[in-house]
Amino acid sequence: MNVRVLRIELRRSVAPWAGAVVLTSALAFLYLIPGEWWLGATAWTAQWSSLAMWTRSLLFYLWPMAVGLGALQGLRDHRSKMSELLTSTPRPAWHRAAMLAGTSAITLVSAFALLVVVGGVQVLAHTEYTHPGWLPISLVAALFLVAGAMLGMGGGRALPSALTPPLLTMGALVFTALMHMSLGRTETAPNSMGITSTEPNQLSLLSPETEVRDVLETLSASVHVGQTIWLLGMAATGFALLVAGTLRARLIALTPVLAGAVIALLVLPTDPRRMYVVDEAAAELVCDGPVCVTKMHEGHLADLAGPGKEALRLLRGALGSQAPVSVRENAAVLPEGSTPQWSRETVLFDFDDDIIAAAAKDNQLTRALVAKGMVPGCTPVGWSGFGGDEYAQTVAAGWVLGDLSMLPGTPANMRRVVDAETRPVWRELKALPRAEQLTRINAMRAAALSCEGDAFDVLKGDASR
Repeated sequence: MNVRVLRIELRRSVAPWAGAVVLTSALAFLYLIPGEWWLGATAWTAQWSSLAMWTRSLLFYLWPMAVGLGALQGLRDHRSKMSELLTSTPRPAWHRAAMLAGTSAITLVSAFALLVVVGGVQVLAHTEYTHPGWLPISLVAALFLVAGAMLGMGGGRALPSALTPPLLTMGALVFTALMHMSLGRTETAPNSMGITSTEPNQLSLLSPETEVRDVLETLSASVHVGQTIWLLGMAATGFALLVAGTLRARLIALTPVLAGAVIALLVLPTDPRRMYVVDEAAAELVCDGPVCVTKMHEGHLADLAGPGKEALRLLRGALGSQAPVSVRENAAVLPEGSTPQWSRETVLFDFDDDIIAAAAKDNQLTRALVAKGMVPGCTPVGWSGFGGDEYAQTVAAGWVLGDLSMLPGTPANMRRVVDAETRPVWRELKALPRAEQLTRINAMRAAALSCEGDAFDVLKGDASR
């Protein structure tokens, strides 16, 4: 590409503005709007995979914006009334189209790369775990922007009207919304609580948007390959429309995007469990004796090892042979809405658990791990709530540690309610003979680990309620 011509294109086209709008709007969204991208282990500045997934998720509006800005770029010759003059020059049409498309591609990729760099600098300060697995996610995201802009440019050249950019922008936005909310979702069978949810299907993978679910989840290789094929077809159609001079050529130009969609659907996985997969390298366990965390969170092991071993000692003293023998970060990723699965021999925890996150700040990890070992919690995956499980955790941890107090992470507005619910049960439990206390505690743990019945009702001796 001729550098002098490139400089001229950058000065006279909307390409620099497209890059500036993508970068500034993305940073404004991330920094000015509070949301899940700042919370917990999946914060966009916490891990490389989270950074890639959150910046990719911004394509729900960045991609339609790229399509619209590309259409505006494609209208340039029509607006300047130079179309006939340019066709009379010896310079090939594809050469002019390549310069136009290349300029937009460079600015959009540069803008997205700067966005990733801004997040990456902060990720380096928050984690020691680095891996290349996040790169394909970001590379495909950049390709989405380029392909969208080229499709928009081709649409603007083929339909030279002032209405074309807004219509293409709205069309791309509607497409993304439909793929994310309805056409790209499939209703699942009712879970053990009789509640249905939805999960992404194959069509959703034609959309640029991704879901950020768990810090250990990433997109599979087949998703990257299928989406790349789809995007190359989209970009080829956009470029072909840029150089097409007749109606027949424009109709033929639609072939790559249609063929790309068909081939992509043959490559893209149909099983949701093969779309979002666990990053095996990140989920590998690193241990200090009986206390283990994933490779991704290895930096937390030193702070967790002492409290974890102390929690196991206390549980062994209270429960005897029924006590768990290890503490481990939960690396299992279950579908949203499913019932959690727990182990009697292992205290499983997640760094995003409210009780664990709050305990890490207040130096109360031992109490939090004891509570998780006694009552892990049966709230469906991806849901939130406060009730019987938390009451049972409070009483059970107090029974092991010898004093009743609020657990880390208990909301301030719930402390009075928790105390009113748990203190009578605590007093009643402590008044029982030791053997009966242990019987009731073991029955509570059985209900809590199997997620069958209400652990707090069992603890109160009223399991039928």
